[in-house]
Amino acid sequence: MLQWTLKKFQDLTPYELYKILQLRNSVFVVEQQCPYQDADNKDLQSFHLMGFEQDHLAAYTRLIPPGLSYPEASIGRVVTSWEMRRKGMGRLLMEQSIKCITELFGKSPIRIGAQLYLQNFYEAFGFQPTGEIYLEDGIEHIEMMRP
Repeated sequence: MLQWTLKKFQDLTPYELYKILQLRNSVFVVEQQCPYQDADNKDLQSFHLMGFEQDHLAAYTRLIPPGLSYPEASIGRVVTSWEMRRKGMGRLLMEQSIKCITELFGKSPIRIGAQLYLQNFYEAFGFQPTGEIYLEDGIEHIEMMRP
């Protein structure tokens, strides 16, 4: 059974922060072979949504307030652990992320910078492309917005 927890950065325990960084590095740096600066100072002002299955961080997103990445609120660092993939975890994570971001910042547009291969996945949640394809850290991305 997945236990969802939402916290501000300053409220994260050292254990939770370690698990977040471990999952993000495991997927974004090692699995996707993309060395990049993960610690971008946005974590400090963001909310962190964690889906734990016992002591295993299965799913995570960073909920970014309006004005930090974009004029709109944003969902970033969307990641599920290898063990939880192909089980609908990504869908649950996005549903929970949209619910939490709406509770935090009100019912307003949400903008994301999505990896291009996930465009159809995000479209299923009402996100639509708003710009051209661009490279970020060697991976094709596209900005998308959910009105």
